[in-house]
Formats: sequence, C-alpha cells, structure tokens
Amino acid sequence: MAERVLYSFRRCPYAMRARLALVASGTACELREVKLADKPQAMLDASPKGTVPVLVLDDGTVIEESREIMHWALEHSDPEGWLDRHNAALVDRCDGPFKHALDRYKYPNRYDDCDPLPHRAEGLAFLSDLDLRIADRGGQLCGPQRGLADVAIFPFVRQFVNHDRAWFDAQDLPHVQDWLAGHLDSALFKTVMQREKPWQPGQEPVALALGA
Repeated sequence: MAERVLYSFRRCPYAMRARLALVASGTACELREVKLADKPQAMLDASPKGTVPVLVLDDGTVIEESREIMHWALEHSDPEGWLDRHNAALVDRCDGPFKHALDRYKYPNRYDDCDPLPHRAEGLAFLSDLDLRIADRGGQLCGPQRGLADVAIFPFVRQFVNHDRAWFDAQDLPHVQDWLAGHLDSALFKTVMQREKPWQPGQEPVALALGA
C-alpha cells in the first residue's frame, strides 16, 4: 500500500474528478471514504477547510483542491494524454457559473427566496454550449477522445442531470446526452465509484482501485 492518502466522498463531483485522474494516471494511494457529517480528525488536521478531496503525499505535502490533484497526478503520468485535451476557461465556467446555478437548482431551500427554474435555465444554457462544442469536436470537449476537460466537467453535469432525469432526457441535447452516457458507462467511471464504508482510524487500509 502506498503511503499517499486520499480523503474522498463517493458522490462528491470534486472528489469524483480527482479519483478519475488518479486512477487514469495509475497513482496508487490509500482511499479513505469520508462521512461528511462526521469528518475524521486526521483529515481536518491535514486540511482544516474540511472539504473533500484531500490528497496527502508521502512527504506530508497536502493537495486540497480537486483540479490541483488532477494536474499533479497527470503531470506524473498521463497515459491517455489528457493534459493535451484541456480547456481551463471551460472548466472555470463549470466551476463558477454552472456550479452556482446547479446548487440553486438542486437545493433551492438553502437560499433565500430562490426560484430554481431560472437557475435550471442557466444550467441548460451551459449544456447547450457543451452540445455544440461536442458536435464540433467529434465526440468530446476537446477532440474525439476524452481529456482533462471532459473528466473535470462531466461529474457536475451528472449531478445536474440526476436532479430531474426525465426533464433532461426531453431536452434537445443529443451530443451531451451521448457524451454523458459514454462517461457514465466507462470502465474508468465504474472503477472510481467503488463503494467503501467510512474510514475509521486503525482499520486495514483500502486501496484506490486502479483496474480501469
């Protein structure tokens, strides 16, 4: 077992994309699944911000942002050439305006006087732009093969879609629908969605699966 430790939460899209990059790069690490309502002290000691993902390296260095974890892993090993198929501005749109709309569409009760429908419309505008881009570039966001932009963005599209799948399926987004379905059906995604019980100090280490 490698001494690297990844604190993660299976359904979090930030943690999801970090795991995708770690697995694709073949980076061995211990996986510590976190229960967000009961965060382990070891994680908080490493990263007081208290959000996942958190990657603790062998030398004690802590990487606590998902995009930094992705770049760190791929800069060490990038067998599919993901770094060649990236668009930082597009990922910024996902992490900024789209995530803002997603949160208010999915969790309107968390915000004062929030009508979710305008935020759904904002999210749909982003998906429409992705649809055109995928059609223009041959199946993925930066070309015919998946790259860093695709893997950084699709976990958030998945979360948006799952809030009302019937509504999404009725939209005229054929390229996004095929693109998302392909990522969700991939061996890589199925690998990173391994189910583990929340980590407890002293338990036998669990490896991040690298079988994709």
